[in-house]
Amino acid sequence: MIRVEIEAAVHTITLDAPAVRNAFDESMISDLIDGIRAAAADPGCRALLITGAGHTFCAGRNLTKAADDDLGAMLDREGLWEEVFQELHRSTTPSVAVVEGYAVAGGFTLAMGCDFVVADSGAVFGAYEMRNGFPAAVNTPLLAKLVPPRMALEWAMMGQPIPARRLYELGLVNRLADGAAELATVRATFVADLVALEAEAVALTLELHRAARNLPLSDALTMGKQQNTLIAASGLLDRAMRRFAEKKKPATRRD
Repeated sequence: MIRVEIEAAVHTITLDAPAVRNAFDESMISDLIDGIRAAAADPGCRALLITGAGHTFCAGRNLTKAADDDLGAMLDREGLWEEVFQELHRSTTPSVAVVEGYAVAGGFTLAMGCDFVVADSGAVFGAYEMRNGFPAAVNTPLLAKLVPPRMALEWAMMGQPIPARRLYELGLVNRLADGAAELATVRATFVADLVALEAEAVALTLELHRAARNLPLSDALTMGKQQNTLIAASGLLDRAMRRFAEKKKPATRRD
């Protein structure tokens, strides 16, 4: 199961099955999709947090439950898992994985599918699927987009534990904290900074960033030019100029 909490401009989805280290089944995946869609559809939502109960993020697929061997059921099940990442990728609400404990197998995939990652320095990541003899089939393309190819292939293939600090050094974790108390502080500060940004500017930046990762530089620069034109036409540039002018005004002296 999952828990969804809405506080001010932040939706928080908590994977809540601590007895199995928040390993997911079809029901949890379906609920996760609903939670992501609800955040994306809420005009007041400025950040989506995904975390896990019991001081662990997610151990991936729940392998204790027998899976239906009907082909149609298999396609539906795996389509659900793909849809999690399609929804995260489509959303103009920035997503933040808040990671303690283990984020392995599908948990590693889920963390990498978010826009940002904030983690405890003791957290452990890894494509543990390979330990049980099957590929990390959704995480492999995510890693291929995020890190240099040889490192992405090693992580996807070897199934070894990866310390959070290693991911931080390579730019896959945005903020690192020492212990639960510091993680809560770092999380709050990071989210507050996100929420303080202009919603339109955040949405446009997400859109351009995602497109640019898959475009030749010349095409990405053209898209940037077009976005600047849109910004000017929409009034966002005029608003920015007025703000800049207000900041430049000398303070009124009071005797």
